[in-house]
Amino acid sequence: MEDRGRWAGRNPVKDEMRNRIWGSLEAGGIAIGPARSHIPNFTGADLAAWRLTELPAWKAARNVKTNPDPAQYSLRLRALYEGKTLYCPVPELVQHAPYVRVDPAELQAKNITFELAASHQGYMFHGERIEFADVPPLDFCVFGSVAVTREGARTGKGGGFADLEAGILNELGKIGAATPLVTTVHSTQIVPADQIVMLEFDCWLDYVATEKELIATGSTHPRPKGIAWEHVQPDQYLSIPFLAELREKARSADRH
Repeated sequence: MEDRGRWAGRNPVKDEMRNRIWGSLEAGGIAIGPARSHIPNFTGADLAAWRLTELPAWKAARNVKTNPDPAQYSLRLRALYEGKTLYCPVPELVQHAPYVRVDPAELQAKNITFELAASHQGYMFHGERIEFADVPPLDFCVFGSVAVTREGARTGKGGGFADLEAGILNELGKIGAATPLVTTVHSTQIVPADQIVMLEFDCWLDYVATEKELIATGSTHPRPKGIAWEHVQPDQYLSIPFLAELREKARSADRH
């Protein structure tokens, strides 16, 4: 099972596609480090990051959310150098205070290099742990992906954390209809439109950047209004403490 991916079994069709992508990246020498069960790092990730930073929405953004994976290190680093405040989730959202705030001004005051703070270990150690409720309205949101389509469909490593995260941020009003949702991948991670089936709670992307091009997906799909509670897995309730708290608040609001 481990060879098929850590979360294999939830969606066999997506499992097969992820395994094909992971295997291709590793066999082709494109993956940097292990790919399987990860958001894979890839050759050309820095160039893909640069393409996103040319967007007017990026240039204007002050509060940027990124995923914690090595593939998006260049984006985190560029954000800090451009004076943007980073908001990064604790990997898999498994702890209380599941977000980390990284303020470049505070880093400079403490003589902490941006290169260190942009790394997973660095931002976890030098950032400020905060709750979901403490995240401000976000101007730009970056998600990690294993496979994407040119139309904006995406799939991650199989745990469902990115879609849950997007749902929570929507539920709390931290992202809106105009907030760009984006990813960076290697060009070989782009698959035909019919290979990723999106459900009503899945999050469509506005832009996909690769080492070769920036794709404006033109997606007009509505964003999830919040969390599709009926699709939350039992292990997700166990591993993400905030989910149970938010669910109880939702139930209390329904009762009143």
